[in-house]
Amino acid sequence: MFITFEGIEGSGKSTVMGRVQEHLEAQGYEVLRTLEPGGSRLGRQLRKILLDMESRDLTGESELFLYLADRAQHVASVIRPALEAGQVVLSDRYADSTIVYQGYGRGLDPKLLHTFNDVAAGGLWPDLTLLFDLSPEVGLKRALTRNLREGLADSEGRFEAESLEFHNRIREGYLTWGSLYQKRFRTVNAEQGLAEVVRDAIEVIDQNLVKRADSSEGPKPKTLRD
Repeated sequence: MFITFEGIEGSGKSTVMGRVQEHLEAQGYEVLRTLEPGGSRLGRQLRKILLDMESRDLTGESELFLYLADRAQHVASVIRPALEAGQVVLSDRYADSTIVYQGYGRGLDPKLLHTFNDVAAGGLWPDLTLLFDLSPEVGLKRALTRNLREGLADSEGRFEAESLEFHNRIREGYLTWGSLYQKRFRTVNAEQGLAEVVRDAIEVIDQNLVKRADSSEGPKPKTLRD
């Protein structure tokens, strides 16, 4: 099963994903945790370009194709092999991020971006996408505090440096895009405390895993395979 975690900066998705991984592994699932950009060897190089403050002069189109290159390599070398091996794959961002950030954020055509991403990903889309939703004011405050604490303000702070108006467009873009793909999107209220957000995310994932296991489509815990 392929599960992606999406949301604006500071939505807590990365922290929650770690807790979800622990929960699934405790149940006996084999889990691969990855991220975009940066989930592959090539992606780690592209991440430095895409998130560094020195890259603030990137055009929307340049940014787009760097993300697509990252995704194509990520799918081919990391995600698809893990899925074929029967693992649950958790990804911190994926194609929906590109559609929302470069589409609703930068003003490119979301439908065209969907087509580009379909090509880059070889038609691979998530089985489930968790959208962590909260106000941009709260998210940016969290993200800026984290970057300062971890010394990432220069190396990974390019999107946090965007205007509040940009981040409002991103939030609205996510909600709009999620409403178009309701079959796989589930929205989690990220304004809650961490324990409540983790609880809600795990509840959604467990429900989907049970459904897929019952239909013989999804991965099984090791304890069920043995």
